[in-house]
Amino acid sequence: MQNMKNDDDAYQKGSITLGGAVAMGTGVMIGAGIFALTGQVAQLAGPLFPLAFIAGAVVTSFSAYSYIRMSNKWPSSGGIAMILQKCYGSGAIAAGAALLMALSMVIAESLVARTFATYVLRPFDIDGGPLVPILAVGVIVFAFLVNIAGNRSVGLFSLVMAAIKIGGIALFGIAAIWSSGFSFSAASETPQTYGLTGFIASMAFAILAFKGFTTITNSGSEITHPNRNVGRAIMLSIGICVAVYLLVAFGVGSSLTIDQIVAARDYSLAEAAQPALGRTGFFLTVILAAVATASGVLASVFAVSRMLAMLTDMKMIPHSHFGMSGPIQRHTLVYTVVIASTLAVFFDLGRIASLGAFFYLIMDMVVHWGVFRYRRKDIGASGIVLLTALTFDAVVLAAFTAMKLESDPLIVIYAATGIVAVFALERLYLSRWLAPQAAHEH
Repeated sequence: MQNMKNDDDAYQKGSITLGGAVAMGTGVMIGAGIFALTGQVAQLAGPLFPLAFIAGAVVTSFSAYSYIRMSNKWPSSGGIAMILQKCYGSGAIAAGAALLMALSMVIAESLVARTFATYVLRPFDIDGGPLVPILAVGVIVFAFLVNIAGNRSVGLFSLVMAAIKIGGIALFGIAAIWSSGFSFSAASETPQTYGLTGFIASMAFAILAFKGFTTITNSGSEITHPNRNVGRAIMLSIGICVAVYLLVAFGVGSSLTIDQIVAARDYSLAEAAQPALGRTGFFLTVILAAVATASGVLASVFAVSRMLAMLTDMKMIPHSHFGMSGPIQRHTLVYTVVIASTLAVFFDLGRIASLGAFFYLIMDMVVHWGVFRYRRKDIGASGIVLLTALTFDAVVLAAFTAMKLESDPLIVIYAATGIVAVFALERLYLSRWLAPQAAHEH
């Protein structure tokens, strides 16, 4: 598949360095993972929640194998869409899974936008109400405006933000652990037993906290020496995030009990900063959260609009201009912002995160199966690693579904309806599931 040219210079070969790619990956991951998901993971895993992040990283590393091997062979700005097309051809399976990926990215964007709003309103003791969605939509629109300003501003902004974010969050974690005298409050009281299912289900959110590595896959051909650096950037990003997440998990766990973390799950970091670092620490954490989530939304809006523009170029999704002028990526930016804003208005944090987990896990399984079934010989991949990745995803998805059917059956229905609708509409649009000639061409 040739590299698509857009009307503007959106795709420039070799325009992203290894450091830039790592900053982009960690930027997306740390925005969503830490601020939005720490509390959600703790709610399901209980006192073992720091371990859930490690388990999530292990599963993600197995998952990353498919993407790295495929990107090494065919580096492309199409990223995941290209991988799916190489496996299944231009049929509804590839297009549906690619669209699920794009939607899970849009969901991540509204998740991070709502987290931004929740943290910014904390100093005013505002917990809910209309201000949360209003602020969330505001930050999405801000990201849209920066993105229209062009590619270079996004790259530079991501680098600066990633440095501030990782440094600030690491300091928070160290300070919180230090001030607690290295004790772990979260383990002090366990009135309810958190079973194995809860722990495995919590890994769905932990995996969501690492899925930002796919942003690197989606910028394949723009990274310098992509055949080497895509894989390196992915593994470095995951490694940095594991270290940062563990620091934060232990920091939060040393300041707050599990009940307190769950009660403050949408803003657990700000809450944990208070006993450790006083009121000043609380305000600094709120500012850090605002910076991290705003830059997370920014990187995510960029990545999704790119992915949707790519799918449009590849004729995998229908496209309507709705009377807009300018390049396709400008239109897909508008779609992205509208969908993310709608989600941010109508769904709360927990539901948005759950929806994202369902979409992402299904897409990931479609990728592993496609690589295993059609491409593993071409890329010299190990069948055992691919099947292990597939099994991990399936086990986590089953546990997560079981937990959600118990606590919030409606979100399972929303997710299932969404997934079926995506594949059904793609089937109608493309009129075939697989394109066998493409799946087997070399």
